[in-house]
Amino acid sequence: MPLKFELCPGRMIGGNHPCFIIAEIGQNHQGDIEIAKKMIKMAKDCGADCAKFQKSELQYKFNKRALERPYTSIHSWGATYGEHKRHLEFSHEQFRELQKYAKEVGIVFTASGQDEMTVEFLDELNVPFFKVASLDVSNFLYLEKIAKKGRPMVVSSGMQSMETMRRVYKTVKAHNQNFALLQCTSAYPLDPENVNLRVIKEYMKEFPDIPIGYSGHESGISISVAAVALGAKVIERHVTLDKTWKGNDHMASLEPSELAELVRSVRLVEKALGSGVKRMLPCEKACYDKLGKTVVAKVKIPKGTALTLDMLAVKVAVPMGVAAEDIFQLIGRVVTEDVGEDESVTPEVVDSYGKKANCEYF
Repeated sequence: MPLKFELCPGRMIGGNHPCFIIAEIGQNHQGDIEIAKKMIKMAKDCGADCAKFQKSELQYKFNKRALERPYTSIHSWGATYGEHKRHLEFSHEQFRELQKYAKEVGIVFTASGQDEMTVEFLDELNVPFFKVASLDVSNFLYLEKIAKKGRPMVVSSGMQSMETMRRVYKTVKAHNQNFALLQCTSAYPLDPENVNLRVIKEYMKEFPDIPIGYSGHESGISISVAAVALGAKVIERHVTLDKTWKGNDHMASLEPSELAELVRSVRLVEKALGSGVKRMLPCEKACYDKLGKTVVAKVKIPKGTALTLDMLAVKVAVPMGVAAEDIFQLIGRVVTEDVGEDESVTPEVVDSYGKKANCEYF
């Protein structure tokens, strides 16, 4: 199966396609739909590919006791955890409104549905792909249900082991070929020593036929940019309009200037990664023409002389002669003209010398 696939209409991921950058709005909208719209527009203006939310049907995600427990955190929006979560949940109609707005500003809209009933709603909403949050990765009934929907998937892997992720891969692959796995550590904010970027390479070895990405909760952008340099084809970062706002995720989120810089830096790194083919590039020709070293005569060499190594030296010379790396090919060959001391030994004066270019300009 291909290492690349169409994640959204007209947008491929994997292979040599640009990294897909997800701005995870999550519930950083504070329960305010106008703030949510501002964040969608911000994500678009900063160059992100996707504005992503979180959606739950609370009675299917939590049991009653979980919703009724007191919630006294400074980040709480209610006396109980249920009141807190209800404040942050948008209705189906509000989600349709946000989807419409995202379409108007020209950015992909999706959400991670955190229970099976929400998956049904998102499927009805016709989101281009499903995001599976780390907290649901080991919920194999849920995972199989999503995979069978046939939409592309992006699957995070926080709090999981490689054994579990092998099982995740097999479960999804049995029903859906188009999915990506993201390395993730579920801590907010995330300390650098717990990021474990090398897992990206391990995933590439374990799962060579799917794109691998990174979902980060660290401060700043450097680690996410490094993930792209390691080969991440999807980057997901939480975003906010203000890190000082009430809410657990804001401190682990990027403000607009940081998101814009992340996008700029990712695109810069993608350019810098190149093709992987080592050759002289057109931009290097001027340097080579000016400073490239070639073979010169260490002593005066009369016409008809068979060349030996002690007759030759390597210098920056005008005109350019035989390339320095080809000096050993000259040994034993006869010069067809006199060559003065310190003069270039050019291909034209060496009998039967057909220099094969070692550098090509593209």
